[in-house]
Amino acid sequence: MATLTDVGLWVKLGAGVLLVVLGVAVGRAVQRITEPRLAALRTRSFGAVFSRLLQALVTTVFLFAALAILFPSVNVATLLGGVGVLSIAAGFAFQDVLSNLLAGILLIFRQPFVSGDQVTIGDVTGTVEEITVRETRMRTFQGRLVLIPNIDVYGGVIEVQTDRPLVRTDLEVGIGYDSDLSQARSLALETLAGVEGVVDDPAPEVELVGFGGSSMDFHVRYWTDSHQRSIRGVRDSVIEAIYVSYNDAGIEFPFSVVTLDAYDGLGDQLGRAVRAGRQD
Repeated sequence: MATLTDVGLWVKLGAGVLLVVLGVAVGRAVQRITEPRLAALRTRSFGAVFSRLLQALVTTVFLFAALAILFPSVNVATLLGGVGVLSIAAGFAFQDVLSNLLAGILLIFRQPFVSGDQVTIGDVTGTVEEITVRETRMRTFQGRLVLIPNIDVYGGVIEVQTDRPLVRTDLEVGIGYDSDLSQARSLALETLAGVEGVVDDPAPEVELVGFGGSSMDFHVRYWTDSHQRSIRGVRDSVIEAIYVSYNDAGIEFPFSVVTLDAYDGLGDQLGRAVRAGRQD
C-alpha cells in the first residue's frame, strides 16, 4: 500500500513534469507571438533571433521552477552558482560557438546591414539572405551560397553597397592627343544625359586626370541605382554610347604605343638565327 510519502513524491514528480511541458508550450507560444511583432519593429532576422531568445528564457524559468518543486532542499543560489560554473566550463569548450552567438546578436541589434542588402565582407560580395545567431548567409552574384561566421563579420571590414539608393561609377576614357578636349568633354556629358539609368542629380562629371602614354585621360563619373544589376547594365550602356558618339565625331581611342629599344648586336643575332633556321 502506498504511503503518504510515496504519494507526495509522485505529486511532486507530476507537478515538475507538468511545469516542464508547460514551459515548453508557453515558450513556443511566446516565440510565435513575438517573432512577427519584433520583425515588424526591426527586421526579419531581428524577430527570429530575439523571439527564440525569449522562448529560451521563458522555458528556463519554468525549468528552474520544476527543479525547485522536485528538489525543495536545494538552495536556488547554490544551483545558480553550479550553473555559472558549468557556463564557464562550456564557454571554454565552445568558445567559437559562443563568440559567433554573441557576434550574431550584436550584428542583429546594431544592423550595419539587413537581409536583401548587397555587401562586400572580406573577399565575398553578394546579397545578404539571412543573419542567424551563428552565421551570415550570403548569395554571391554568381548564385553561390556563402556562410560567413558572425565573428568574422563583426570584426571585419564591411562595405554596404545598397546603404543608400544611389552610388557613383567612375570610368576612365582615353582619347588621342590631337583630339579637341572641349568637344570630347561636352560630347561625353551630352551622351551621359541620354543614357537611361544615369540620374540627373547628382549631375554627371567629366574630368581630365592625366597624360597617358598615348592618350589624354578622362574620368567619367555618373550616379545610378545602387543595386548591382542596375550598376552593370548602365555601365554597359554608357560605354557603348560613348564609343558610338566619339566614333561618329571622329574622336580616336588610340592604341597603346610600345617602343622597343634594340641593343647593339641585336641585328647580328637575328641574322644568325635566320640563317640557322634555313639550314635546319
